[in-house]
Amino acid sequence: MVKITVQDTLISVLQWEERDYISLTDMASAKEGDSRSADIIKNWIRTRYTIEFLGTWEVIHNPDFKVVEFDHFRKSAGLPSFVLSASEWIERTNAIGLVVRKGRYGGTYAHKDIAFEFGSAISVPFKLYLIEEFQRLKTNELQQLGWSVKCELSKINYRIHTDTVKHNLIPAEITPKQASMIYANEADVLNVAMFGMTAKQWRDDNPELKGNIRDYAIICLSNMENLNAVFIDQGIPQGERLIKLNQIAIHQMNVLESGDSGGIKLLR
Repeated sequence: MVKITVQDTLISVLQWEERDYISLTDMASAKEGDSRSADIIKNWIRTRYTIEFLGTWEVIHNPDFKVVEFDHFRKSAGLPSFVLSASEWIERTNAIGLVVRKGRYGGTYAHKDIAFEFGSAISVPFKLYLIEEFQRLKTNELQQLGWSVKCELSKINYRIHTDTVKHNLIPAEITPKQASMIYANEADVLNVAMFGMTAKQWRDDNPELKGNIRDYAIICLSNMENLNAVFIDQGIPQGERLIKLNQIAIHQMNVLESGDSGGIKLLR
């Protein structure tokens, strides 16, 4: 559950069944206040146009939608005696475009496609601001997901790299101190290939920078760890690996810097 602000009104957004749903209750309160939000939603649902819209959306997205019940509502829609609530629509037609929740985050929610349409019942400006804020929310989520994927990729490649070092370069019966020295040595092979210096040399030369040398090219360095693991498995000596990795690092860094990588940029 997250909230976006549309014309000074907080609108709840939740994910259900891997779909985004927006609170119609919150949206309706922007028009008439909390006391009449339920009435606004009922009045909107009972119109012939809304029934057509909801039913068509369900036919497209919901294989379990009860079309016969939909036809019944469509024929009755618009009559003075016709009244329909979101709960009844869901129960009678097995609809998934609307969701009614109780409790702390209670209210009527609608799939984003339907919520945008409901926005017209509030006002045209409100609908447009709603779409803009929702798109901003999804853009932020994608950016956060991208960072998460990069971090997970780095962790996986680091594990592959250290496991390969363990099984190919560390002799039997070695002490923990000796093992850590070998790990550090292989890590600095990558640092030298990428930056032309070891981690200690980088820290000495850049005391004003936060983090460590890995933070400044995490994408490329993750690739280098994976490649180094492959080269170790192939039995390539460390000196030859350093030259190969350096050549690959120069190429990858040039690609990333030039913007030819589909929008992926170095982390600065």
